[in-house]
Amino acid sequence: MPGGVAAAAAGAGYSGSVKLKYVKLGYQYLVNHFLTLLLVPVMAATALELARMGPGELLSLWRSLQLDLVHILCSAFLVVFVGTVYFMSRPRPVYLVDYSCYKPPPSCRVPFATFMEHTRLITDDEKSVRFQTRILERSGLGEETCLPPANHYIPPNPSMEASRAEAQLVIFSAIDDLVRRTGLKPKDIDILVVNCSLFSPTPSLSAMIINKYKLRSNIRSFNLSGMGCSAGLISLDLARDMLQVHPNSNALVVSTEIITPNFYWGTRRDMMLPNCLFRMGAAAILLSNRRREARRAKYRLMHVVRTHKGADDRAYRCVYEEEDEQGHSGISLSKELMAIAGDALKSNITTIGPLVLPMSEQLLFFFRLVGRKLINKKWKPYIPDFKLAFEHFCIHAGGRAVIDELQKNLDLSAQHVEASRMTLHRFGNTSSSSLWYELAYIEAKGRMRRGDRVWQIGFGSGFKCNSAVWKCLRTVKAPTGGPWDDCIHRYPVDIPEVVKL
Repeated sequence: MPGGVAAAAAGAGYSGSVKLKYVKLGYQYLVNHFLTLLLVPVMAATALELARMGPGELLSLWRSLQLDLVHILCSAFLVVFVGTVYFMSRPRPVYLVDYSCYKPPPSCRVPFATFMEHTRLITDDEKSVRFQTRILERSGLGEETCLPPANHYIPPNPSMEASRAEAQLVIFSAIDDLVRRTGLKPKDIDILVVNCSLFSPTPSLSAMIINKYKLRSNIRSFNLSGMGCSAGLISLDLARDMLQVHPNSNALVVSTEIITPNFYWGTRRDMMLPNCLFRMGAAAILLSNRRREARRAKYRLMHVVRTHKGADDRAYRCVYEEEDEQGHSGISLSKELMAIAGDALKSNITTIGPLVLPMSEQLLFFFRLVGRKLINKKWKPYIPDFKLAFEHFCIHAGGRAVIDELQKNLDLSAQHVEASRMTLHRFGNTSSSSLWYELAYIEAKGRMRRGDRVWQIGFGSGFKCNSAVWKCLRTVKAPTGGPWDDCIHRYPVDIPEVVKL
């Protein structure tokens, strides 16, 4: 008897949830298609009324309007003028023709055992070794992540020469692959934007690329540094703005982080985390505003939204390059980092929400906001369902905690964050280029369809949260030769909470 009651209750609960689901779907359809549902009956009634009228009545109606040739010509001129102003003033479309991610060679791989053995040989502090072991066990990284050749030495060799060698390896490899994919010629590149946060040599990395590929002397080049893991989307924003100003142009964007010069030698725990999480990587992206590129382009850039919380002292210092008590330079990560990232994300989605969310979600958000202000402040704020706005999510693979926090806050499923988790597992935190490894994962799985929308979310020092929204222009076939080419069949993999070392 109790079992029957429980089953009945469960059935009633299931039935109620199904009804609630269909009520919500009906509400969304009604709100999102309100104008269509309003105008179609009016237009149908008008058409039926005109159909009932005879030729004489129609002619009488036309004459009653008292339109002469001057009125008709003026109206036509006004329509043409307004149309011309609209088409001349609207933003130029920006297309992502293709992109390429650097794939490290097997010789650069750093399994956990190798990493910990090197750590023990480099430092005598057993507490530091145990701490880094715990970090690796819970990091979400796999056994195939890679560090540059200089970091394989004992002790590591963070020289200027080794840093330049890493930069040339990852950047030139990514660009060469992009050239092979697109048939891009150096003389066709009009704009060059390079971002690398912690390695800023003279001449710059953008000058290094210009020298290598013998780019034009009138190229518009930019080199961004010190802007953290979200700098890749800042580079996109800069390239987009340049493409709005310069018609019929191509822009090459290169995002990377050079690991060699940033090894931390000290024992401060908040500064040892980057040693455990960051790995080598780079991405090269070809953008264009040329109309003819629309036929072969993969995506169109719809929106870029940037949020900067640097006015707040806590946010400004939560990712901070400094020296420890022994004079060792490194990047300190504050314990408040996740809370600050969550606050930055809230500000960012407040701005991006009205641009991408269907009207049904915007109204629910608005009504809940008004209700909290006027009725009950204890009501929980309504979190919009961004799954209605996007089919794919590329969340910066900064660490397991970052992905967990965003999955929870945005109410995403395991599949929505699969690309981020698998990228962290296979390649580690590759800084600003991680978003492109994630997009490559989705493509390698054959999940990208024409019309799909992609949300890229990046976090970086400062503190910044940046978003980019893409729309897929054609169904993307699983590419060959990409970073996932030899391992995509093994993914997704199960990643335990703790990997015992």
